[in-house]
Amino acid sequence: MTSPDIIRDFARVPADIVKQAAAFQPAILADVAGRRGALHGRIKPLHPRMKLAGTAITVEVRPGDNLMIHAAIALAKPGDVLVIDGKGDQTAALMGTIMMTACQQLGIAGVVMDGAARDSLDIDAMDYPVFSVGTNPNGPTKNCGGRIGHPVTVGGVTVHAGDFVIGDADGVVVVEREKIASLLPLAAKKVHDEAARIAAIKTGDTAAKWLTSALRTAGVLREGETL
Repeated sequence: MTSPDIIRDFARVPADIVKQAAAFQPAILADVAGRRGALHGRIKPLHPRMKLAGTAITVEVRPGDNLMIHAAIALAKPGDVLVIDGKGDQTAALMGTIMMTACQQLGIAGVVMDGAARDSLDIDAMDYPVFSVGTNPNGPTKNCGGRIGHPVTVGGVTVHAGDFVIGDADGVVVVEREKIASLLPLAAKKVHDEAARIAAIKTGDTAAKWLTSALRTAGVLREGETL
């Protein structure tokens, strides 16, 4: 039986592109994507060391209800990232140790949810990447349907099934599937250029020149004025 609420088939980011993109910081990819795609800062990793990268499989649920998340876990493919629109609710956890263990065993690359998690110490010990708005010991209900594979809004960003998702201690960035491959050369160039700028700033004279230029650009110093 099929349901219009569940889209099972959608194009995914090729595995080799995911691997290449995962080598960059989310901040780098956000910059070359036009400084957009970053989810609201309320969505954070349960532990700063957690990192994830993969293709989004989107899930929309009612606040505090995880019925459709179970279905999404069954439909997800290895390398997918569950991206869950939980409406920012923190009154009950949408997922805990049991569901995260299932995700890990199935090869799901991680979980990003605009909702709460629980069993955070167990998840930390599993070293499984989970990004959420926080934690709550209350368990969820399983009463309401939801949607899978449809566009969702998570952390203020519209996410489509198949988009590229990457997260680290800074937060989560989403890049459209059609764009991620074209951004990789720009990301590599930005990493190179920033490394050169950092190396230059570490020398005292160059640091002063850089700061002077920045202050002139901002209008704090006039042309000809120095620090």
